[in-house]
Amino acid sequence: MSTLAQSLNAAAEALARANVGSSRRNAESLLMFALGCDRTYIFSHPERVLNSDERSSFDNALAQRLRGVPLQYITGHQEFWGLDFLVSTDVLIPRPETEHLVEAVLELVQKSQACSMADVGTGSGCIALALAKELPHAEIHAVDISAAALEVARSNATRLGLAERVRFLESDLLGAFSHDAARFDFVVSNPPYVSEGDKNFLQPEVRDFEPHSALFAGAKGLDVIERLIPQASQALKRGGWLLMEIGKGQDLQVRHLLREWGSVRFVADLQGIPRVVAAQVPNSK
Repeated sequence: MSTLAQSLNAAAEALARANVGSSRRNAESLLMFALGCDRTYIFSHPERVLNSDERSSFDNALAQRLRGVPLQYITGHQEFWGLDFLVSTDVLIPRPETEHLVEAVLELVQKSQACSMADVGTGSGCIALALAKELPHAEIHAVDISAAALEVARSNATRLGLAERVRFLESDLLGAFSHDAARFDFVVSNPPYVSEGDKNFLQPEVRDFEPHSALFAGAKGLDVIERLIPQASQALKRGGWLLMEIGKGQDLQVRHLLREWGSVRFVADLQGIPRVVAAQVPNSK
């Protein structure tokens, strides 16, 4: 039988041998998950011995991580915008760079402003629910083509006390609103934007475990964006905004696709990469 300290050290060493980044931190997270405790407890009780159920749970979690399963899919949780989100293999894992998209929306809308917006490809619901938290007067619709993803998003809305603030709807992009032109002030999306040719350049845990339909978008990574832009143009009111997360090196191509729009601006991430595009529908639409 092993203590918490021994189990933690052995797991960190195994993860390091498997070239798992941040091996110590991963080991701590797996142990916290297996025991249902926080980091303080682990380091306050280093000599505590794991019981058989805890040992089994920890060994199973460690085995999954050694196979490359993302930590978030093992624990079922990921933080985004200060909120705790449930995640499963039906949705992309929310990432810090997507918070730039939320920030860009908040820069364009005042909290007291009554506005309507659509989050396209909502996945876990992280964007829509972060915006719902910050914009109490906004009418928010969150759509996804995946019924399984929508179940995750609805669960998150309920857990976060925001179920009454967001309407979830199964839809291929904005298809559900095709007969309701000029409805929204904002269309927001983190669409699939990885090209099929870049598949082998992704980290294996991303390529092999996250949903392909939420990652890849054709030969140039622009198939979904090319479909979304004209749909958003029809769905947005005059002066409305389309905001999308884009991939590295796609800014010039996306700017060309938005050549008939009004103001087009890009927001860089912390590495200086244009990560978010914001485009306004001309007032003369």
